[in-house]
Amino acid sequence: MPATHLTTDEVQQYFPQFSEPELQHAIADEGNLYRFAEGDMMMDYGGYIRMLPLIISGTIKISRLADDGSELFLYYLTRGESCTMTFSCCMSDKRSEIRAVAEEETTILALPTRKLDEWLMRFKSWKNFVMQSYDRRMGELITTIDQVTFHQLDQRLLDYLGRRAAVAEDRTIRTTHQTIADDLNVSREAVSRLLKAFERRGTIRLGRNSITIDAGK
Repeated sequence: MPATHLTTDEVQQYFPQFSEPELQHAIADEGNLYRFAEGDMMMDYGGYIRMLPLIISGTIKISRLADDGSELFLYYLTRGESCTMTFSCCMSDKRSEIRAVAEEETTILALPTRKLDEWLMRFKSWKNFVMQSYDRRMGELITTIDQVTFHQLDQRLLDYLGRRAAVAEDRTIRTTHQTIADDLNVSREAVSRLLKAFERRGTIRLGRNSITIDAGK
């Protein structure tokens, strides 16, 4: 049976930013491990959030529902990160405004909401982690808003592909044109047309449900 907790040494390994030994022990004692397969829904709109996830491995895609019912991709979470929008919902006991889906096999350490406020007051490294997470996510949200408001679709698409490749640490992105269109809240036809144009320029290579970014681009 897989382990359901981390040891203190594993907490230090995965989250070296948590420097206080007492915090390391608390996270090891209080955190529970959960594993998700690719495509699993980890969190959905409207549900109450009872834990804060710390990413051990894998990638999580975070999306938000627009007023017109369409879905807008916000950002990815990878190893060593957490979702600040989840933290906000935990602290205020409000319903989720995001959807979280595992992009690949993913393992998280789930921390109980009852400890989050206490740790903010007691541990400087925990407070720094939360503040830095907020800062990072705010920067990504501003980038997303700027792209939607000011950038042409071709630039948005290139930026999106670059972000996905960076998260996966792989120039080959395994996805469909429809998934990209959904993430960017545009039509599949527009995405397919631009991808074919990029391929003609030599910027990318298209495969079956895959896109490879040219190393020189």
